Amino acid sequence: MKRHEVLKELDIKETPGGKPVVFSVKFRSKEGEHIFIPKGISCGVRGNMKKNRVRGVQPVDDQLNKIHHPTPMSIDRITEFNGKKVYL
Repeated sequence: MKRHEVLKELDIKETPGGKPVVFSVKFRSKEGEHIFIPKGISCGVRGNMKKNRVRGVQPVDDQLNKIHHPTPMSIDRITEFNGKKVYL
């Protein structure tokens, strides 16, 4: 899956029925640690997301209740999206 396809998917916040779009994502942190979020929804983060090349992910549980805090992830460090490898 190409990165620009992932970014298009992340821009879709909810279905036509009004339910949030849930996805899984794996990415590397600045320190090189692999982070896996099995269920998450897109959210905003502080700062200019396009300029800083980041997107926000809010982890959720099975009932779509928010757990933990929103996590910023660099679009250049996404390695897997919905079980598919991500490349340029």
